[in-house]
Amino acid sequence: MEFSIKNTQPGKQRSACIVTGVFESRQLSASAQLLDTLSNGYLTRILATGDMDGSNGSTLMLHNVPGITSERVLLVGLGKPEKLDTRAWQTALGSCLGALYSSGAASAALYLFDQPVAGRDMAFGIEQTVLIARQRLFVAGKLKSKQDPVARHLKKIHLIVGSDDQAAAETALKQALAIADGADLARDLGNLPGNVCTPTYLADEATKLAAEFGLKCDVLERKDMEKLGMGALLAVARGSTQPPKLIAVHYQGGKKNAAPVVLVGKGITFDAGGISLKPAAEMDEMKYDMSGAASVLGTLRTIATLKLPINVVGVIPSCENLPDGQAIKPGDIVTSMSGQTIEILNTDAEGRLILCDALTWVDKFKPDVVIDIATLTGACVIALGHQATGLLANNDPLADELLAAGQQAHDRAWRLPLWDDYQSQLDSNFADIGNIGGRPAGTITAACFLSRFTENYRWAHLDIAGTAWKSGKEKGSTGRPVPLLAHFLINRAGRKI
Repeated sequence: MEFSIKNTQPGKQRSACIVTGVFESRQLSASAQLLDTLSNGYLTRILATGDMDGSNGSTLMLHNVPGITSERVLLVGLGKPEKLDTRAWQTALGSCLGALYSSGAASAALYLFDQPVAGRDMAFGIEQTVLIARQRLFVAGKLKSKQDPVARHLKKIHLIVGSDDQAAAETALKQALAIADGADLARDLGNLPGNVCTPTYLADEATKLAAEFGLKCDVLERKDMEKLGMGALLAVARGSTQPPKLIAVHYQGGKKNAAPVVLVGKGITFDAGGISLKPAAEMDEMKYDMSGAASVLGTLRTIATLKLPINVVGVIPSCENLPDGQAIKPGDIVTSMSGQTIEILNTDAEGRLILCDALTWVDKFKPDVVIDIATLTGACVIALGHQATGLLANNDPLADELLAAGQQAHDRAWRLPLWDDYQSQLDSNFADIGNIGGRPAGTITAACFLSRFTENYRWAHLDIAGTAWKSGKEKGSTGRPVPLLAHFLINRAGRKI
């Protein structure tokens, strides 16, 4: 799909389809009014027939409109003007793109960016158009022997803006395409089955990404982790024949000595739960337990494409969590890299075990901030559903930055408390800490566990268990939270330019 920014009047537009908006009660948007004038009131007469009233998400495709050089005019319902918020805008865009993809139009010119969306600017509208269009084009079943036939004629989308807005629109488009590329990479990796996407595969993909953009990539093997004393990570890896990997990709876009942002992505390429075996139903979805790792690689692709002036290190601890004769057992005690001993009360609480050693290790980079991204707790799905990512942090300004970035990207997070009151739930009679804190506040106590290993730096935790993938008929990776992380880093890089 090719996207471009244009400043062309509707009467001179020769795309296969012009797209314009209609509000409820058949009110024409500004661009629709111009088209109506050029067609001698044709749009007004069509709407008067009752075929469309402008309700949010409705569409009406018109052919051979008098006085219009384009073959088609697509009317898109925007709903009530005073209720054109982000959700209504996304609904309208989704319907618009669906109608375009099912039509025979090879190109389309969107005259939709003159409509004020509550609390949003033109750049947001452009970014959402690109992301929704690319998501609809994304093919999840790339391993099928025969791809499902998709008859899509649409090849070009022209985003029409005013002459004064063209420079800002070009910047927004460049940014949107880079975020879409990163989200697509995260989706591709997330959708791969566990027998393909192993820790070794993740390491190879990280190495390829580094080579493509001239980055540095280090991959630590089991013997390296043994020397470092990563007893928690290695304990999880014991049940699998797949060798664990600790991957670090270095993006150096800022000043040489500037402290980096470190992103740590959980990379459990398949999670059967270990000895604390998960139920069989929907266990196939545990291939998505490396979505944190996928989002780190996707974000690195985005920032490398944009050449952001910032230093970032992407760290991925990766292994499988399977049951066999060598696997850790409930009641076992392991020693983490930090020296803290951990009583394993549930082997299915493995993500925090691999993350705690990675979070200890990243202190060597003298980070500005550290953010870990993990499909960590089912409790987060219960608390926040599939709409919001869980956010916990030991630093208020960092949490505020992430929340703001999520709002900008409409890839939202919600902050939960990280009070010391919850720490006692992790008490153990036999070790320094237990790896679970019981059913109450499961997302919070998981973050409390991680906080024990992050006291030397500013840190935030993103629990993406509810947002990383969809189940059911639309099963597949969402690519979240690549947009959130991308905006966070773009904002930070902007302050350093």
